[in-house]
Amino acid sequence: MSEPITERAKAIAATEMERLLQRTTASKALYERAVQSMPGGVASSFQLGDPYPIYLERGVGAEVWDVDGNEYFDFHNGFGSIAVGHANPIVAEAVEKAARSGMHFAVTVESTVALAEELCRRFDVDQVRFTNSGTESNMTAIRVARAATGRDVIAKIEGSYHGHVDFLMYSCTPGAEQMGGRDTPAATPKSKGMPAGLEQWIRVVPFNDADAFERLLQAEGDQIAALIMEPVMMNVGIVLPQPGYLERIRELCTQYGVVLIFDEVKCGCTIAAGGARERFGVKPDLASWAKSIGGGAAIGAFGGRADIMDEINHGAAHQGTYNGNPLSVAASLATLTKVLTPDAYAHFDYLGKRLASGMQRSIDEHGIPASIVDLGCKGCVTYRSEPLTNYRDFLETNTELYLASYPFMINRDVFMTPGDEEQWTLSVQHGDREIDRYVDAFAELCQALAG
Repeated sequence: MSEPITERAKAIAATEMERLLQRTTASKALYERAVQSMPGGVASSFQLGDPYPIYLERGVGAEVWDVDGNEYFDFHNGFGSIAVGHANPIVAEAVEKAARSGMHFAVTVESTVALAEELCRRFDVDQVRFTNSGTESNMTAIRVARAATGRDVIAKIEGSYHGHVDFLMYSCTPGAEQMGGRDTPAATPKSKGMPAGLEQWIRVVPFNDADAFERLLQAEGDQIAALIMEPVMMNVGIVLPQPGYLERIRELCTQYGVVLIFDEVKCGCTIAAGGARERFGVKPDLASWAKSIGGGAAIGAFGGRADIMDEINHGAAHQGTYNGNPLSVAASLATLTKVLTPDAYAHFDYLGKRLASGMQRSIDEHGIPASIVDLGCKGCVTYRSEPLTNYRDFLETNTELYLASYPFMINRDVFMTPGDEEQWTLSVQHGDREIDRYVDAFAELCQALAG
């Protein structure tokens, strides 16, 4: 039998969803049009909604408007891509200038060199190359690591997502019946259409368990080219590395000659100016970035040790007509040098603490089984009393509380990501007003859940 809070959550979800559907009739109409030309009526399956997604029309600063004219404070921020806020004037000016100077050449321009220099400085790497997405960044980092080591097998973390390339779409969000043993997680495919047999090149280990990774290396270390991992898991809310974990992973990779790849597509410049290297003090061999480094433009990058990156000069292919595109480069360079400055990170720290502490007060007051993570301009609420340490902890969360919270918050003008595994992203254009709206709406939710 369900706990009373779960039953209340189901009732809240039903009431709030009915209200949400009444407020978004133009989104419904656009969905009915869009589904004729796009599977699911969306450009990416991450954008799906039940029974339909909310379609946005525009965004300015910390606010967005949907096609029904509803106004929201935006904590979705493009799945973490808009730490600069919407229509940031500095970024917009840079893009406009670039557009008037030539939108694309498929030739490297000086601003691309300048951005490469900034990425090397910010993230403490020797060399970088550009891509158009996080998927491309991780895909090519893996290829370069295989070339550098002469090995083929890739290790990854259970429950992590590294893009939609076939050979990395294993053990992303496996159900309990597909996971395998706790010590030997299974490499389960996430998608149909992937060739049979690719799993032979994948090994899966739990997050925050360096001993499990060591056992894998003891058994197969001479076959493993790389470990690709998010230094802080961001595919299941936010899961922080426990003290000493990343340091031990670094030691083991060095000992066994395994290339350590940090997937910083989400955490990159959002958790600290210098990403995981700055936040946690551990330096990978390679890292990948995308999302918020572009200020809303489509761009990715990967980079690291010069000797590994030099494999690109010796047969490890890396191509892309739009790599280093002047428009995206202009947006990224303005973002990293003029917007995401030390003052921006002080602002994120202030806002994040204000948001997390306000939410924690409501959780404590009403006895809600939830935990809060505050990390740079990122954060999340997870509906489990104890903080998560790995993917299997995430499966213990109360999804009914999330299903109530999403329409509840949307109906109170707080725009959120559509999934219990996601999190909020703050922008430099957020302030006390937006934070207080979130805190007040969440307090109302907690009161309703408590009964």
